[in-house]
Amino acid sequence: MEDELWLTVREAAELTGVSIVTVYSWVRRGHLNVEGLDHRGQKLFRHLSVAQAEKATRAKAKRVLVPAA
Repeated sequence: MEDELWLTVREAAELTGVSIVTVYSWVRRGHLNVEGLDHRGQKLFRHLSVAQAEKATRAKAKRVLVPAA
């Protein structure tokens, strides 16, 4: 789609409040797919895909961090 918002690794990290290393971890673990490259060869991600990866990993982290009763 022409009107989609595309993000670099740095922009994805800033948007979600995580480190660049975390964004690459999402890619490595299959939570986020590289959708293309910009004119400088930087990896590009769809905004929606970044949001979905963040939601999936944060939901999983919350389940792990809940104290046992």
